[in-house]
Amino acid sequence: MEKEFVSTTRKALSINLDEKFYGTIAEIGGGQEVARSFFQAGGASGTIAKSISAYDMAYSDVLYCKGKKERYVSQDRLRKMLSIEYNELTEVLKDKRDNKTCFFVFANTVVALNYQKDNEARGWLGVKFQLHPNSEPNEVVIHTSLLENDNLLQQNTLGVLGVNLIHACFYHYQNPTEFLLALMDNLTSDRLEITMINMTGPQLNYVDNRLLGVQLVKTGMSKAIMFDRYGNVNEPSDLLYKKNVLAFRGSFRPITYVGFDMLKTSYGLFKKDEDYDKNNTIALCEITLNNLLEDGEFHERDFLERVDILNGMGQNVMVSNFKEYYKLVAYLSQFKTINLRIVIGMHTFLNVINQKYYTHLKGGIIEAFGRLFIDNMKMYVYPSINEETSELITLKNIEVEENIKYLFMHLVSNKKIIDIKNVKKEFIRTYPHIVLNMIKNSEKGWELMVPKYIAEAIKTKKLFGYSE
Repeated sequence: MEKEFVSTTRKALSINLDEKFYGTIAEIGGGQEVARSFFQAGGASGTIAKSISAYDMAYSDVLYCKGKKERYVSQDRLRKMLSIEYNELTEVLKDKRDNKTCFFVFANTVVALNYQKDNEARGWLGVKFQLHPNSEPNEVVIHTSLLENDNLLQQNTLGVLGVNLIHACFYHYQNPTEFLLALMDNLTSDRLEITMINMTGPQLNYVDNRLLGVQLVKTGMSKAIMFDRYGNVNEPSDLLYKKNVLAFRGSFRPITYVGFDMLKTSYGLFKKDEDYDKNNTIALCEITLNNLLEDGEFHERDFLERVDILNGMGQNVMVSNFKEYYKLVAYLSQFKTINLRIVIGMHTFLNVINQKYYTHLKGGIIEAFGRLFIDNMKMYVYPSINEETSELITLKNIEVEENIKYLFMHLVSNKKIIDIKNVKKEFIRTYPHIVLNMIKNSEKGWELMVPKYIAEAIKTKKLFGYSE
């Protein structure tokens, strides 16, 4: 059944005519369009108790940070806006409205495109709202990157997104997938990207924000999402901006001794870099969406098992829709990373330098390598093993196609591609797919192929199809 088209004005009007919801709209920075959408729709007096635009930074500081200067476009500022406005709203009107009223506050803090068009346009939007009178409030927070190259277009996009968010909170809270899709009503992915969402509250406690984040990637609303080492959903720039980044792509199903050794040895190599700073370096495990799909379907439990294990090891996790490594590099570099290191196994590296994967590019493998090996990026290659001779296969002895031989040599000689040394040779044959099949088939010995913590977690939580 085809989805019914509902205009932004109609959405705003339906809220205005709903006597249940009543609240405040607070906007700072570039996001000044949401309140206007409700006023223009008509009947706003039934919905809006107060609208405020603390456009001047000094006013914003006084209202929401007690005069202290803090980041304006941040999740922390947004949550302060929601909390302060909600407390004021309920305090002023708690005895002046009937007991059927559900209070809400919408807030946003946004930086739109400047006159020179040389800044990053993005913003935080959120709603703190009751779904039942006199109940504890729920809260939904999202982060968006604005992609249009015109300030007025971005303002219009913010107005549509804000109305969509408020409408979804009231009418789609029972279905997270519908909630996400409703955010993009009357919008397209070339206008904005939603890079984070977090839903909490008494009526939203069933929501797993990790799965919600992956749905953003799956639906094309976001290119990638991030979980910190504690499993919390984070806006990528908050974790990656101006950091040294070490990224390791894998299936992690499960992570074995060889995966653990790849993390350890690559980080050890990174620490030798002259620009290395322990306090400004982040390591992350990246799972491409292609590794989360089996037979075209997304297996939620399987995904959560991987994230739980990686978080248990203290690892940050990224989920992306990047198939090619050069697209991953382009994404990470937008956060002005100081140094970027990609960790890769030899088998995968041989695919990276295979020309057949770049026929869709006009410049072929040369264009791909130009995008991949940017100034601050180096690739750390973990060796494989020759099954016949038991010798390590490294950059020094791999076979390279003749027509890219000198390109390969150039990258090696300039240390853009570097061998990972001092590896645990005895671990190299512990392939994840072999361990996974052993677990599923209840074969003995798989415990010796994974770190003790991983084995205990798999047994205790019965992960990856484990049964005693």
